[in-house]
Amino acid sequence: MTDVDNSRQSVKSLFKMLDVLEAFSSSDPELSVVEIARRTGLPRTTVHRIVDSLRSVGFLEQDASRDRYRLGLKLFELGGTALTNLPLYREAPPFVDTLAKLSGEDVHLCIFDGAQMVFVSRRSQIAARPHNTVITMEASPCHSTSVGKAALAFQSEVVIDRVIRAGLPRFTPQTIVEPNELRSELAAIRTRGYSIDDCEHEGELRCVGAPIRNSAGRVFAAISASGPARRVTMQRVPELARMVMTHAELLSIRLGYQPGQDDNSNSERGPRGRSGPPARAGSGAGLTQAR
Repeated sequence: MTDVDNSRQSVKSLFKMLDVLEAFSSSDPELSVVEIARRTGLPRTTVHRIVDSLRSVGFLEQDASRDRYRLGLKLFELGGTALTNLPLYREAPPFVDTLAKLSGEDVHLCIFDGAQMVFVSRRSQIAARPHNTVITMEASPCHSTSVGKAALAFQSEVVIDRVIRAGLPRFTPQTIVEPNELRSELAAIRTRGYSIDDCEHEGELRCVGAPIRNSAGRVFAAISASGPARRVTMQRVPELARMVMTHAELLSIRLGYQPGQDDNSNSERGPRGRSGPPARAGSGAGLTQAR
């Protein structure tokens, strides 16, 4: 076998390891070899070998009593290192804190990883909430959350199609599960500049989100304010939307974004909605519209 062949084989092995790691999720934190093989399409013998290798370096941990595996702490250590080195993570705290204080609601900051949203930061209010809490670096779906829809709306059609093909699971009676309905919702978000999670991910929890752009004008993250639907009423959505959009734009500018700057990657979208920056926070454009 030549050096080139060895290199190709190493790359293939690396991709197989990544497939195994990506088989785990927030909803399925522990998997057996059989389940991993089913999800990845890899032979069980191959999965056994990969799992043993990943366990030996701390990327996987084994529950000996049930012969099941979970992601190891080593991955969280690496993820934490990557997170703290992100410009967004370093620059966001003042904006997240201020939005939480002004809105009086929980604030979430997430990055779009190409398929779902990964939590970077959260600020919670002191009062108890009737919904589940989240931890840093936990993943969240795009179609049912305000941060997810705010980020997904400004991606290319290729990315939107990929997310839809991966499935639109229902979390509450309000969840959007029809592709055409989701596309219409994303078009509305592009027009008004903000998104609404109308109790679509968790019952009785309403959220308002807005996209965050990098120095190239590309939407890569989103920020949201959320609270119990009895307090975050639809009548209050316009007020929250102005706050969220303002802080999203200010944080984007802090990251190097110039208002009015076009993102060429979104030009693939075609006639559905605009591909430019979100409506200016102070304009109030579309603030009376809700899904």
